[in-house]
Order: sequence, then C-alpha cells, then structure tokens
Amino acid sequence: MRWNLPNVLTMLRLLAAPGVPLMFLYFSRPFADFAALALFVLAAATDWFDGQIARAWGQESRFGAAMDPIADKAMVVIALVVITGYSGMNPWLILPATVILFREVFVSGLREFLGADSGKLKVTKLAKWKTTAQMVAIAMMFLGTGLAYYEQGHPPLVGETRLPWSDSWSDLATQIGLILIWLAAILTAITGWDYFDKARPWLRDTQ
Repeated sequence: MRWNLPNVLTMLRLLAAPGVPLMFLYFSRPFADFAALALFVLAAATDWFDGQIARAWGQESRFGAAMDPIADKAMVVIALVVITGYSGMNPWLILPATVILFREVFVSGLREFLGADSGKLKVTKLAKWKTTAQMVAIAMMFLGTGLAYYEQGHPPLVGETRLPWSDSWSDLATQIGLILIWLAAILTAITGWDYFDKARPWLRDTQ
C-alpha cells in the first residue's frame, strides 16, 4: 500500500467511524451531538475528495478501491446505530435503518462469497447517490437531536420565525432527515437488488 493523500484520507474516514459514538461517551449533550455531526460531515467530505484527488493525480490503487466502500459502510452503519438510539427508537427511523443495515450486510456477504469475482459488482452511479443521501440524512438527524436537546433548556430558536410543517428548528431538521433516510432506504433496496441480480450467475449450483 502506498501512503498517498487519497489513501490517507480514506484511512482517516475509516478511523473516524468509531469516533462518532465516542463523542457521546466523553462529551455532554448537546455538545456531543454537534461534535458527532462535525466529525461525520468532515469524514463524509473526504469521501468526495479522496476519489477526486486519486483520479486527478493518477493515484488510484487497489487498496483505495477496497477500503473506500468499507469506510463508507462503517461510517453509515455506526452512525445509524447511534442516531437510532438517541432518536428515542423512532419507528419511522428504525424501518429505513433496518433496510439500509440489511442491504450493507447482504452485499458485503455477496462480495465475500464471490471472492475474486467480486469485481463484477462494480459501484454504480445510483449507489453513489444512495451513499450521498444516507450521509446527508444522518447529518440532518444529528443536527435534529442536538437542537432538540438544546431546546429543552433554552428558549426556542424559532422566535417569531414561522417554519414550514414544524414548530422548531429541531423538528424541521429531523423531518428533513427522515425524508432523506426513507429516500436513501429506497435507493438502498434498489441497488441491493441490482447487486443480487448481477451475482445470480455465480450463485447457481451449476455453471
């Protein structure tokens, strides 16, 4: 493995994934929510930069191609587990989160089973949109939980401002996050089925 900038960014994103729940272990709320949000957003941003830099500088590598989706999945899965717990186990969040978690485990299992042929399951443009929707949704949910905790002991942030469909900024952020997480879950299911369909020839008992 070459320690070029794209690979360093990928490894930092992978290491940031377990850092999200650590924010809640070492900091009080709502600072922990906002710290987790900042860490998650910074890590998500590296997902765009490492790919752009690797292509622009001719530094694409097998290590980066392997670690990049793993780092993405680690960020999404760990953050989803944290945000589900701190959202009061909201059933409107649990269902799409379950779809996303199931798909990630399922596709990872397919890739492991295919082994050398796993390269046949290339990341599609729709899958990249799915990842983007997941990360924006999770960021909005962290913003919603942080604002909700802040508003418990402070005057409403809305003041005289009238918000659409919401009585507070925390409700608005959470509602946007839920809409995006359902969109992400739909895209997740579609891309999961697409990967399964492409893998079916290798799943037959006879070739």
